[in-house]
This record gives sequence, structure tokens and C-alpha cells, in this order.
Amino acid sequence: MTFIQIIVLALVQGLTEFLPISSSGHLILVPKLSDWPDQGLAFDVAVHVGTLSAVMYYFRKDIIQMFKAWTKSIAKSEHTPESRLAWSVIIGSIPVAIGGLLLHDLADTVFRSPLVIAWATIGFGVLLGLADWFAPRKREINSMTWTAAVWVGLAQVLAIIPGTSRSGITMTAALFLGFTRQAAARFSFLLSIPAILMAGGYKSVKLFELPYVDWLSLILGVLISAVSAYLCIHYFLKLLDRIGMLPFVIYRIVLGIILLYVFIKL
Repeated sequence: MTFIQIIVLALVQGLTEFLPISSSGHLILVPKLSDWPDQGLAFDVAVHVGTLSAVMYYFRKDIIQMFKAWTKSIAKSEHTPESRLAWSVIIGSIPVAIGGLLLHDLADTVFRSPLVIAWATIGFGVLLGLADWFAPRKREINSMTWTAAVWVGLAQVLAIIPGTSRSGITMTAALFLGFTRQAAARFSFLLSIPAILMAGGYKSVKLFELPYVDWLSLILGVLISAVSAYLCIHYFLKLLDRIGMLPFVIYRIVLGIILLYVFIKL
């Protein structure tokens, strides 16, 4: 990989992992559209480590509080909003764990088609817009129930299709369930932690099969994706109530149309 490739792909992962525009779709499309060789499994794992580090550091205080409350809920059966949120993250992660095991072969073959990515980008972008414009948006994150967590978790399974966007589909589901934009985004980001851990862990096992690993490229990829992802989370949450989901809906529709034009023409 060239220095430019490393920077571009790490930035793409860092900036798209938590925006509702699909990081996996962009990581597949950038090499195809730029005529670069596929970046490979090792680099994909590295940039996911970067984004995981970013979200865990950003929500470090929340995670510590949730973990303490969760352990207390087990030891003493004491339930607080923090413990219920921790359980909701765990429960909401179960569907994607099962879905990943059952559908990973399709995700690595059929779903990687540019046309699938294009239609998923458009379709789930429109769905995000409908959720943002017509859902009531009254519930805060401390009112997250286990039932709501299951519905958001089931929606997250659809993110196995590149172009769907894990953050986009989980925010869409949370918005349809009546959560505010901030609550939907925060729960989506917390839900990303086990999702990225599971996906990264699955891919990491395959790293042992690789004959050579360019560690310098991987370290650079981790650093760039981590910094860009942290800044993305910070400014997204800061601007979300002001700008809403409209810019991302427009971006997805325009990108999907361009992809349909490019790949149908080819």
C-alpha cells in the first residue's frame, strides 16, 4: 500500500464508521473506483481497531459507570439507569452476533456487489430520512428498554449488507421507536463497541493465515482512523440537533445514484 492509500482509507474508515453513511460500503468502493488493489484483511482490522479505540475513549466515563452498575446489578440485583443501559447494549448485540455467524459468507461474496451497495445506500438513506422527519423523538437514552434494545439489535443485523450503515440503521430504528436524535446516536455508538469487537475478532483470527504483515502501515492506519473517528463522533453529536439527518440522506441518495450510473454503465 502507498502512503496516500493508507491515509485515504484510514480517513474513510474513521469518518464513515459513525456517520450514517456506511463505512464498509465506502471501504469496498474506494479501491474499485480508484483502481487501487484491495487493501487486504490486515488493514481492515487495523482501521477497525482505530475506530474502536476512538469510541471507547470518547465514552470512557459512560462505559466505566455502566460497567460498575452492571456488575452491581448481578451481585446485588440493584438496577439503575446505567445498569439497564449496559444490559440493553448486551441484549442489543446478540442479534448481530448470530446474524454475523449465519450470514458472513454472503457478506463476503454476494453482498459486496457495487449494485447491492448502491441500492442499500439509497433505500436505507430514505428510511433514515423518514424516521428523522416523522418519528416523535421524545424518549431519552435512560428510558431504553430491553424490548427496544432487541428491535435496534435486530435492525443492526441488516448492516451486514454493505451500504446499509451500522450506525445509520441503528439510529433509524431508535428514531422510529421514539428516541431523540442524541439518544439514538449515543445508543448506536455504544452498540458499536461489541459489534466492532466481534467483527474485528472474527477477522483477526484469519490474520494468522497471512504470510506477511506490514506493521508500519497498520500502525499508521490505526492512528489516523482513531483520531478522525474521535473528531467525527465529537462534532456529529455537537451538530446533530442543529442539522438533523438531512445532509446524510441527501449524500446517500446522490452517492447511490452515481454508483448506479457508473456500474450499470460498466
